[in-house]
Amino acid sequence: MSKQQEFVLRTIEERDIRFIRLWFTDILGTLKSVAIAPAELDSAFEEGIGFDGSAIQGFAREFESDMLAKPDPATFTILPWRAEAQGAARMFCDITLPSGEASPADPRNVLRRTLDKAAKMGYTCYTHPEIEFFLFKSQPEKGVAPVPVDQGGYFDHTPAVVGHDFRRQAITLLEAMGVSVEFSHHEGAPGQQEIDLRYADALSTADNIMTFRHVIKEVALNQGFFASFMPKPFTEHPGSGMHTHVSLFDGEKNAFYDDKAELNLSTVGRQFIAGILKHAAEITAVTNQWVNSYKRLQGGGEAPSIINWGHNDRGALVRIPMYKPNKENSTRIEFRSPDSACNPYLAYAVMIAAGLKGIEKKYVLEPSTDNQLLPSNLEEAILVMEKSELVRETLGEHVFDYFLRNKRAEWQDYRRQVSAYELDRYLPVL
Repeated sequence: MSKQQEFVLRTIEERDIRFIRLWFTDILGTLKSVAIAPAELDSAFEEGIGFDGSAIQGFAREFESDMLAKPDPATFTILPWRAEAQGAARMFCDITLPSGEASPADPRNVLRRTLDKAAKMGYTCYTHPEIEFFLFKSQPEKGVAPVPVDQGGYFDHTPAVVGHDFRRQAITLLEAMGVSVEFSHHEGAPGQQEIDLRYADALSTADNIMTFRHVIKEVALNQGFFASFMPKPFTEHPGSGMHTHVSLFDGEKNAFYDDKAELNLSTVGRQFIAGILKHAAEITAVTNQWVNSYKRLQGGGEAPSIINWGHNDRGALVRIPMYKPNKENSTRIEFRSPDSACNPYLAYAVMIAAGLKGIEKKYVLEPSTDNQLLPSNLEEAILVMEKSELVRETLGEHVFDYFLRNKRAEWQDYRRQVSAYELDRYLPVL
């Protein structure tokens, strides 16, 4: 038994933890959970907890349904909203087949494979997401527009803006769970909030994003509100993105930094950007996986719709933040298309894979132009993704095929709907 496993078992006994929740994520990015008693944890570490994979979105077909959830002790944390006596804790799980082989359907495994490739190239990948979301007064009934909790704007700090207390409680709980927060503020739209997580390795960041989304929903319910990560709930206001800062380290050295280069961005950094730009359209169905995601990308504001890069251009797909003197390790790029409703494991896997391909093939970063556009809707994104060898290789055949099938079905469902826009515009006059 590892030292981490021993620490978990000892902590559970000392803190009188009654329930251990095992978390994992399906292919679409929905958090799943099963609770076990402390007495079962030894066997969970050793053998895993069996479950029916065919009941989870995209995990398995009925005739090969047996799967195991094996808890990762490095992700152990006590749930702070269950801190009373006989509380609860959680761990993320890796999903395996009965043979012990990693499940090809496990999004966490998809990201780990990409990070293993980066490691073989000599790199560790760090990410830092800026996560936007909306806070509403209550969960809206079907067909009724949501009502934001306030009418605040960007960085507003007034007594009428209730987001201060909400963000404070959310951040307190996140940090109690080991998720470090860097910034928080009111965003540009009414009821819109932003909380930025401190940088971490990409797998930890993806775990942290799943934790973040759950905590935000919990705090909202606790305060009588409703939180949503829907990319674009309002036509007239900006949507919610998840701009992600990325850097590669070679040991202790930031591989993106070169003090003699323009913008202090190294050749490796430029090749990484070139990889993202070259494959941007192919990976968009994963980084922006919902029909509604494209309302944000095409909705103006600072959401990117063009495949370009820039230094001060906050509408660029890839932005190079300003270099801070004597802070070489902060040199990074910012990838701005993902929204906060994506599956973070898959989104980060394809983003990093695209950048690594640029390094591997020594892509040249050309001057930025406005000639190429991101897909304008989910159908366009699907058509580009299904031809992509990069995405197929990164996701693996199982996830690639299921994801495409699911997204095609979503697009067909959307396309046949009669919208409120059509009724309002055409019914009175036709």
